Parts: sequence; structure tokens; C-alpha cells
Amino acid sequence: MRSFVGLGLLSLAAALPARPSDSTYDYIVVGGGTSGLVVANRLSEQKDINVLVIEAGGSVYNNPNVTDTSGYGKAFGTEIDWAYSTVDQEYGGGHTTTMRAGKAIGGTSTINGMVYLRAQTSQVDAWEAIGNKGWNWSTLFPYYKKSEHFQVPSVYSSLRGAGIEYTPSYHGYTGPLKVGWDSEQLNDGLAQTLNTTYQNLAAPVPYNKDPNGGYMVGYALYPKTVDSEKNIREDAARAYYWPYQNRTNLHILPYTNANKLIWKEGEEATADGVEVTFANGTIGVLKASREVILAAGALKSPVLLELSGVGNPAILSKYGIETKINLPTVGENLQDQINNGLKYQSKTNYSRQTDYVSYPSAPELFGNSTTAVANDVLRKLPAYAAQVAKANGNVTKASDLERFFKVQWDLIFKSHIPVAEVLVEPSGLIYDMEYWASVPFSRGSVHIQSADPSATARIDPKYFMLDFDLHAQAQVARFIRELFKTEPFAPMAGAETSPGYSSVPSNATDSEWAPYLKANYRSNYHPISTAAMLPKEAGGVVDESLKVYGTSNVRVVDASVLPMQVSGHLSSTVYAVAERAADIIKGNI
Repeated sequence: MRSFVGLGLLSLAAALPARPSDSTYDYIVVGGGTSGLVVANRLSEQKDINVLVIEAGGSVYNNPNVTDTSGYGKAFGTEIDWAYSTVDQEYGGGHTTTMRAGKAIGGTSTINGMVYLRAQTSQVDAWEAIGNKGWNWSTLFPYYKKSEHFQVPSVYSSLRGAGIEYTPSYHGYTGPLKVGWDSEQLNDGLAQTLNTTYQNLAAPVPYNKDPNGGYMVGYALYPKTVDSEKNIREDAARAYYWPYQNRTNLHILPYTNANKLIWKEGEEATADGVEVTFANGTIGVLKASREVILAAGALKSPVLLELSGVGNPAILSKYGIETKINLPTVGENLQDQINNGLKYQSKTNYSRQTDYVSYPSAPELFGNSTTAVANDVLRKLPAYAAQVAKANGNVTKASDLERFFKVQWDLIFKSHIPVAEVLVEPSGLIYDMEYWASVPFSRGSVHIQSADPSATARIDPKYFMLDFDLHAQAQVARFIRELFKTEPFAPMAGAETSPGYSSVPSNATDSEWAPYLKANYRSNYHPISTAAMLPKEAGGVVDESLKVYGTSNVRVVDASVLPMQVSGHLSSTVYAVAERAADIIKGNI
């Protein structure tokens, strides 16, 4: 049972040093976010181990843009948002888009949508199938539960009688991270109406009592990372740092940017420490006697590797960086989902803003066309692989990509994982429909474009590069239109205002949907796989212990290592991966 120390903003700030009192630590964790704080917390459970966390941001403990459970998006564009910009998207309308990530103690968990949804069993099992021994659902599921402090809804007066169901055995009750429901999620009986409507579709979407046990398909009332008693956001810092900040062997250095790794002399690639820029602008080196653990996120950790001489020599030499380790797939394999939306008028005036989620599988999304779509995609897999390999200069081999794409195809069309997430978001007199296809085939990259650590990276997700991704986005839009025509929900809605049938007719083809979809999308803020956990010969950057190939003591522990996209939201899986990583580092696995 954790004890919580209530702290005001001033005392929090006072507790954070501008510079460390020591210069050598056993472990240095770069990034005080969703994964970094988990690893730091668990390693510092060993009282004889000193751990330092380097974080570019500061405390957001009392920041209302963070704590407000109905305030999603309020922190975007503020000083706690990295707000990474992509390059103009060649296949995605020719424009740039912004990828959000948290710059704070707590990382992206301080600005995300708080959704706590895991993955389908077969998706995690696929990690082992493609070469990561020991990484499967049965080995990861205990770590989902280890991180979780599930809040039973009947305990909280605001949630009683709300019809929230769950399966007790799917959850953990003693972990640091509070998971539950907030009062805003319960909205005027709409939940049951939508449940009935989904089951009345031509290809019914079933009710899923609890999607966190490894089967996600269906309509559900999902939990969030919230403190149900206080009705505030629960983030990685509230769960894993602030209650433990008085540990004398756990240190955090805020407003400090990691520049690159410093290597020990000799042929073996052993990190001696991290060069940083402190809050006052001075540069120094912090030393690690055991390991350096990169947990800076999928858009930052590979960049730090490249700045440190780990990556593709063709990229490194362009900026005058000596190659320490030839590992050309660093920064490749970037996967992110495409977020689109539709809008409708509502005949009911909703007093609270909330959302309801459904996860259709391929048969529910594509209906009678499922077999035809499956055969078409299967036929195109070699061409998909060749196109991705050509785009990255054949750094990843087409033969390997085709094998991974076939695993993804099997997940979609044989295992019937969720292929989309659909959110119904009523607010006032509007239904805002937000959605994304869960497992796009397109692959992009993130790379340095300067040896200056303060320079921006070149981020190119290559949205819409492969035609299945466009077809899936268009098909989810058609699925939503059918939902709004189906009883008993249909009479509650008015006209479609975006895009509207005058802009995109009811019988629109993918090519007719394309202009709207490509002009009105954003990143789903779920980037992964830029330091993929895979066999080295298959394009991997880290092995199954999350150690960077060619190094003796550098690991990556964040969404960078996930080899394939999951249908749930990333944070729950990142927490679990970090929990398991901590046990690997401690030698418990």
C-alpha cells in the first residue's frame, strides 16, 4: 500500500534540484515519463542502488490542464507539450501535422486521453512469434496487473448504479497506478442506447463487459487512469514518483536535456554516462556505473541513439557524427495511427462531455466484403513490403517486412483483432465521432537532421502510404454512417455536418473519401517501433532484454521497442512493458 504525501506546487518545485549533488549513479534513466518513472521506481526499491532520472520538463502536479479529467487537449501547445512537427506528408495531403508528447515529470501520461485499454491476446503473442523470446500475453499480463490499482466502481457514490461491469480477475488492486471511471463518463442513458444500436447493425458489434482481459472486440464502458475519489487525472508521476520522492536513492533532475551518451574508451560500446544541458544552460556529464536506460519516447530515444553514434552510418556521417555502432534500423519502422472524425447534430442537449468506445473486428467492419478485402491485401503484401523497403533505402529487407506484414494480416483476418476504434463523443447539441484504423501497414521514420541536440528531428510517419490504410479509414467512416441510421440511436441524431452527404455521398468510393480524409486528419499520438525489439538480422534495435545491439549497458524502455501496433491505447502496455523491463534489469526474469 502506498502512502501519499500531499504537496503544494511551491514545495514540489523546491524539492527538485537544479543540479545533482552527485555526478555518478548506478542507473541513469533518460526521460521521466510513462516508462521512465516506472523503471526508476522499481530499481530504487533496492536500497543500495542509486537511480537518477533526467527530465526535460518540470512538475505539473497542480497544473489544471493536467489534472482536469474533462480537459483533454488543454495542455496541447503549452510549455508541457513537445508538439513535434512532421515533414509534409507525401501521401497524406501534402501538409505537416503535429505529434503530441508530454514534456513534464510524468511525460505523455500527463496530457493523453487517460484511456486504459490494453491489447488483444494474439497481438502480444505475435511479439514472440516474430522473434522476441519470452514476450507474450501470458508473460506480460501479470505486469499489467502489477502496475494497476483498480478502483472498484461501487465504492464511489458518483459511479453507483451506472451499470459499470468488470471482471475482477483481469485487474490488479495493489499497484501504484489508479485505474477507474470518472463521473463524466456516465451520460443520460446513452450508454445502453448505443449498446443496443451496435448489436442491431447488419454485422453486430457485441457488448464487451471488460476489454482488459485480452479480448477487446466489442462495445465497452472503458476505464481510465483517474483517481475516482478525487476525480483527477492519474499519471505516471502521481503513481510512481511523488509518493516515493523521499527515497534517498531516487533522484530526478528536471528542466534538463539529454544531449548524447558518453562512451568509455575502448572497442566495446559501454556507456559511461550522459551529456546533458542543465536548466541554467551549462553542459555537464552525469556518469552511470551500471546502465543508461533511454525512456524518452518513440520520437526521442532513437534520436539520442543517433546523436551518440548508434545508427545508420549514411545518416550519421552526413552530420559529422562518428559511427560507434552500425545499426541502420535506428529510427526506422515508425508506426502511428491516423485520426479522423465525423460530426452530427444531436437532438438531445448533453450537459457533460464524454465518449463511448467500440472496437469492431474485420468481419464487423467490412461485413460481406471481408473475404474480398482479405484476399486483396494478401495479394498486395509483397508490393507493400517492397515499397516500404525502397522508402528506407532497403535498410529493412523486403523479405522481413513481408513476413511481418503476413503476421499483421493474420491478426486482422484470422485472429480478428479490433481493426478500428470508434468514439462517440456527445457534447451539447453535437455528436463528435472520432476514429482510427488500429493497425495501419504504412511505416515511416524519425532521424536527426543535425548534430545539434537542440535541433528538431525529421519525422515522417508516411501516413496513407499504403492503400489499405486509406481503405480502412474510409470504411470506418461508412461504418459510422450506418450506426447513425440504426435504431434506437438514429432518432436521437440530426444531420451529418462534417463532411456531410453533399461533400461525400452515401455511395462514395475510397478515392471520393480521400480528399476529406487527407485534409482532415491528425496523428493519433501513438508512435511506436523506432527502436524495435526484434532479432538484429530482421531489423531489430534492441534484443528481448531491451538492450541495444552492440552495447553492453544501454537499454531502451518505452514505446520505441514495441514491434507492432496494439489495438488498445499505448499507455497501459507501456506501463506493463516497463514493469517487466525493471524485473529483467533486476535479474528477476
